[in-house]
This record gives sequence, structure tokens and C-alpha cells, in this order.
Amino acid sequence: MPRSTAAYIDLDALRRNYRTATEIAGNARAMAVVKADGYGHGIARVASALADVAPKYAVACIEEAEAIRAAGIAQPIVLLQGVHAPEDLADCEHGNFEPVLHSEHQLEWLEQSGRMPWFWLKINTGMNRLGFRPEELHAVMARMEKCAAGSRLLGFVSHFACADDTNSSMTATQTAVFEAAVSTWPALMKSVGNSAAHFISGQPLFDWSRPGIMLYGGSPVVGKTGPELGLEPVMSLEAPLITTRVVRAGESVGYGGAWVAERDTRMGMVAIGYADGYPRHAGTDTPAAVGGRRIRLIGRVSMDMLAVDLDNAPEAVEGDAVELWGRTVGVDEVASCAGTISYELLTGITNRVPRKYR
Repeated sequence: MPRSTAAYIDLDALRRNYRTATEIAGNARAMAVVKADGYGHGIARVASALADVAPKYAVACIEEAEAIRAAGIAQPIVLLQGVHAPEDLADCEHGNFEPVLHSEHQLEWLEQSGRMPWFWLKINTGMNRLGFRPEELHAVMARMEKCAAGSRLLGFVSHFACADDTNSSMTATQTAVFEAAVSTWPALMKSVGNSAAHFISGQPLFDWSRPGIMLYGGSPVVGKTGPELGLEPVMSLEAPLITTRVVRAGESVGYGGAWVAERDTRMGMVAIGYADGYPRHAGTDTPAAVGGRRIRLIGRVSMDMLAVDLDNAPEAVEGDAVELWGRTVGVDEVASCAGTISYELLTGITNRVPRKYR
């Protein structure tokens, strides 16, 4: 019989978070970002759960788009990294995928292929990862006017570097750069708003916003948790207590003897570890919960298990489910204790942990 460690996915909460995104976005439509296997929640099930409310999806690469099509979903799908080979353009045209073109070689492929998928152009407004510089855009657009596929240009995309930091002025600067760069072509659509941008007062989201982490209940804003932003957790990561014991005062627990009991302490071992995607750097005092009571980790996280202090849950017994994150303990809290962000935790859960859908 397999262990009961599992990630429970609340698809109704996912849908409510999407509706929250659309309400905040106002006149902008929201393309649901479901890349990285639906942020670790299962791309086919996530996309299917949103199929009757989301008019468009966004993914990183073509294999993710093909996984959505394999689930029988017909909405257009934006490829945020564009295409990786010339022959991908034919697949985009056939599959109704909308690549975001961001480089010279991608433009050359488009000009030479004769294929005509709908596509977007990415503008580098300051993040300096992908995209054409604003001063290059007129030359790029002149080439598109000469290219038969240019008639399939949907609009312009950019991405914010610091929208998660409400004290940063960079988002306003990038927005101004973007607006100036694309002003010559007002009829084309615009998309800049990641999850964090939804929570910046007065921030334009233009025609299409791109909610990602917020759909899954994680916070995109520094210093805030998902629930503080009105978002619901979608994943509840749970694993069973497989033993309990009393550690005597002065005894240590786990590798390196990293935690030493100051007094006799009832502790338990939980069947989950870093091989399952739980963060190894989440150490002593990282919160968890059992039976609705908050408890804490003690010592180092091992490959297949971790230790918890059960003093706050005296009725807990072997077989009880421990919530590593979910509704009692937020994923943002755990991420903070591990020195990372909820994005990494959610996408890092391995295939050893089954997803179970509620």
C-alpha cells in the first residue's frame, strides 16, 4: 500500500482566484498562466478547470501548449518564450498557438517560413531578459509590414522586473517606456500585467493581463501572503505521521544533531522530504499543522522524512495527516522560512507526490 503523502488540489479555489484576477483587471481580459505544469498543480487538470472562464492561456513553451491541446481544450495559447526552431511555426499555425517573438533569429524564421501563426512581439522595457529594445521597434515593424505573416501580429508584450516591490519606481518607468514604444500602433493589443501588477494601485493592465502565481493562491507581492491579498490556497501538501516518540532533554534529532531538546519533547516523523520537493532549507520553527493545530519542524529535513514537535498537538498519533502547507499554514510562510518564494515550492513538488483533485 502506498504512503498517503499527496498534494490535494482544490479546483474550485483555483477558479475563485481566477475570478479575483479578472475583477482586479477590470477592462483587461486575463490569460491564465499555466506554465510549469500549472505551477506544479497539473497542467491538464488546471487548464480544464478554467476552460469555461479563461479565454486564453499562457505557457512557456510549445510542449506545454500541446499538453493543453491533448486535454481537449481549444482556446488560444500564448507561448511566452516564442519558438525554439523554425518548424515550430507550422505547429503554432496548426495548433492556434501564439508565439511571443523576441529575437532576430525568430524574426528570420518567420520571414522565411511562409507560415502565418498569430503572434506577439516582446519589448524589452528594462528587465533585459528577452525582447527588442524600444529603439529597434520601428525597424522590426517595417520588416513585418513587408512580411506576409506580419498581418497576423496581435500586439506587444513586456514583463515587469520589480512589480512585486511596491516601493520600487521601476514598474512605472517600464510602463512609460512601453507606452511610448508602442504608441505608433494604437490598434494593436498590449499585455504587461503579471500577477504582482494586479495589486499596484492605478497600474494600467491594457488589453490582456497575465495572472500566474495568484491563480494558485501564492503571493506575488513582497511582504504579503496570498490570503492577505484575498487569494485562496489551491494546493494542500499533506503527509502522514509514521512514528512518534519522546526525545529526552539533551538528546538531538536528525542529521548533524542540528536540534537538541531543551526538555522532554514529544516529536513525530513525517513521510515527506526533499526528494518529494519539500525544501531542505526549511529548518527548525518552520510551521506545519496536524488536526488544525499549528506545530513546527525541528532539525534538518531529510530526503524522505522530516521531524516535527508535537507538544502543541498532544492528541496526534501515527497515521494522522500533517499539513505542510495549505489552509492552516500558508505556502508563503513556508517559503519565507526556507529563504525562497512560493513559486519555487509549488513547482518543485516531484512526481513522487500524487496530485489528488477536489
